[in-house]
Amino acid sequence: MAAGFVISAPASGVGKTTLTLALARAWRLRGLNVQCFKSGPDYIDPAFHAAATGRASVNVDSWAMDRAMISHLVSRGVDADIVLAEGSMGLFDGVAARGVSGTGATADIAEMLGWPVVLVIDPSGQAQTAAAIAAGLRDYRDGVRLAGIVLNRVASPRHEDLVRRAVNDAGIAVFGALPRHAEISLPKRHLGLVQAEEQAEIGKLIDEAARFVAEHVDLDAVVRSAATWSPQPAANGLKVTPPGQRIALARDAAFSFVYPHMLEAWRAAGAEISTFSPLADETPDASADVCWLPGGYPELHAGRIAANARFRSGLRAFAETRPVHGECGGYMVLGTALTDADGIRHEMTGLLGLETSFAKRRMHLGYRLATLAAPMPGHEIGARLRGHEFHYSTIAAQPDTPLAVVHDATGAVIAETGSRRGRASGTFFHLIAEDR
Repeated sequence: MAAGFVISAPASGVGKTTLTLALARAWRLRGLNVQCFKSGPDYIDPAFHAAATGRASVNVDSWAMDRAMISHLVSRGVDADIVLAEGSMGLFDGVAARGVSGTGATADIAEMLGWPVVLVIDPSGQAQTAAAIAAGLRDYRDGVRLAGIVLNRVASPRHEDLVRRAVNDAGIAVFGALPRHAEISLPKRHLGLVQAEEQAEIGKLIDEAARFVAEHVDLDAVVRSAATWSPQPAANGLKVTPPGQRIALARDAAFSFVYPHMLEAWRAAGAEISTFSPLADETPDASADVCWLPGGYPELHAGRIAANARFRSGLRAFAETRPVHGECGGYMVLGTALTDADGIRHEMTGLLGLETSFAKRRMHLGYRLATLAAPMPGHEIGARLRGHEFHYSTIAAQPDTPLAVVHDATGAVIAETGSRRGRASGTFFHLIAEDR
């Protein structure tokens, strides 16, 4: 029997990830097995969860996934003592149009799984108003239960006392209050947190966060508030087809945005995965029958990628006989050129005619539903794929055959269609699941 709950907040940037990591590590240090999940399409936070718990974390997404797929993914918590699902954005924030099983809001997952919400509230610049916010979130939607709140970044004992009194008067439990503490701040860059594998001191940072939170939060009270949850091992509900039997996967600091459930689904279907590093000038495994370049930060390493002639020529040789697919950053590297933030144009692999620029940044963000107009590895023409797009690069040229008709979550057609030339294909969205 596991204690399950959701960590959420009124908005982004309030401290959900830090609190999730701190709670997970604190309970792990008490000898408990902790399983984390990430609500929504975030490919960075699960790696932090794994660093904190020693267990792989996966995404659960109500817009892209049906209940069977979500049930299958959360069943990995069957042997855990505590299960934490970290939310994204604010508790009720999703898209306007319902997807497969919801709008992508964290509240969908809380209601679906019956897990109460521990709310993180930053009362900076306010006092009693924080209680009104908490009460409003508590009462907004039937089926979503608020367990209590943790105050983050309180300014002083007097400030904490004012907020606590108001929240308690509203009938809401306050599990703890965290003063400002710069030592547990996680570094960020343009697509979110700097990845866990890039931070040599991440273990020490999480340990300090756990110590700090354990000192200021009543961990036992949090556990008592959680729903008792006894998941049953679920049948395979993963709705992702592997792109091939033997997959050469680019994997390094420039190519790291892979949803953990995707790799799990590929392996569950019998596929074998070998990794290689374009930044180390490596080439795909010669025995592979498909090459997959995920997203990441090629714009931060464009000069090095352009200089790695062995990688570029090896990938072109691979594509002469076998399919190559790129997502977002991987798609950009399959193109002709990438202009970096300083306006310097770098030659890429040239498998596609795509040219992208990071010099004039514009955010592209949101869910995507793509109907394939041409085949891509693992999927035939007409397949409907659900994914998510998040990047700041702009398209200077996209001359090849469009890969798909792509709509956003409102049904509007978008220009980022992906493209295909010969055996090479790419998309700006990251695949999450397919409609079947």
